[in-house]
Amino acid sequence: MTGQPGRTAKGGAQTSAGDLLDLVRSGRAVTRGALQQMTGLSRATVGQRLDRLFRAGWLREGAGGPVDSPLGGRPAITLEFDGSHAVVLAADLDTRHARAALLTLTGEILADRSGPLVVEDGPETVLDGLGRWFAELLTETGHAPGAVCGIGLGVPGPVDSETGRVVQPPMMSGWDGYDIRGRLSRAFTEHTGSGPVPVLVDNDANLMAYGEQRTGYQDCRAFVLVKVSTGIGAGVVVDGAVYRGVDGGAGDLGHIRVGTEALCRCGSYGCLAAVASGGAVARRLTEAGVPAASGSDVRELLAAGHPEAAALAREAGRRVGDVLATVVTLLNPGVLMIAGDLAGTPFLTGVRELLYQRALPRSTAHLDVLTAKLGERAGLIGAGALVVEHLYAPERVEERLTALGV
Repeated sequence: MTGQPGRTAKGGAQTSAGDLLDLVRSGRAVTRGALQQMTGLSRATVGQRLDRLFRAGWLREGAGGPVDSPLGGRPAITLEFDGSHAVVLAADLDTRHARAALLTLTGEILADRSGPLVVEDGPETVLDGLGRWFAELLTETGHAPGAVCGIGLGVPGPVDSETGRVVQPPMMSGWDGYDIRGRLSRAFTEHTGSGPVPVLVDNDANLMAYGEQRTGYQDCRAFVLVKVSTGIGAGVVVDGAVYRGVDGGAGDLGHIRVGTEALCRCGSYGCLAAVASGGAVARRLTEAGVPAASGSDVRELLAAGHPEAAALAREAGRRVGDVLATVVTLLNPGVLMIAGDLAGTPFLTGVRELLYQRALPRSTAHLDVLTAKLGERAGLIGAGALVVEHLYAPERVEERLTALGV
């Protein structure tokens, strides 16, 4: 049977060093004996391939596991992914604000910071600012720039996952088709003096959904997160993987037409975002004599219990809930999570009112409708996880081990 160099198969299963690492990381096989059983490889071959992972610093031995044999004997030594050999940088851009963090390979945030970064200032300015933040995070935690294995970035627009470039983003003027990966990698190098690192870019709602699903809902086979801030977008995770559509446009709920004449930032009339986003609520509050420039201002008013803001947020929730009735009927998710500036009781109440009224009972019988658990950390954790899953995928492990000379 032929295959990639260094690979064999049992029943079609790939068994490179990268596949052994994948089995350990997923918990499907965490001893040498279990790896032999799962792959059909000999003890010597398993040992040789594990040795490469040990020399790279990616695996370590853990505590002894249970003794499976009824005859007793020494407990088997377990194998663990060593998440301490590198770190990940992540950033989450909103239209007027950003967050950045340094994370372990297992998703723990070691340090983070946030502040104003306005996407309309353009990619050169914004990405340079993120590079500076990354350098400050490394200095704060005492990590060397060379410990960074990759960078993940979430942006408020549709992203072509093959190129990492945003595609006709309504809220990111000047970013369409821009080489975000290349510029952010250069910004990291310019501010840290380190060599280039891989950069992955995805839509912010996708990364929030990925972070929330992986952290608290791994058993949920169909998971939907709706972010309602300056705009409206959704992230969909199916069978543990982000669903992006053919070119990154999946989940763009904000531009579904809902039969109004309101002008949207995309240039069209009648989009959901034009009447139900945080930006739309901010405009209506301003018209009513309550100054609000953005969804973040609305969030502050809601936190203060402002009655007009609460009433408009509930109305916006009803409009979004009407659209989500179709989404729920189509995807039949187990979890529908609301995140973003408007995520709170008034908006969630409005969503539930229309969702349960319009969707078929069968579609909502096993549905949990709730607000985000991780808050502002969700996109950062999702971005970090995206990098780790990319770099430690079996086929990429082989490339990286070869580059390391092990």
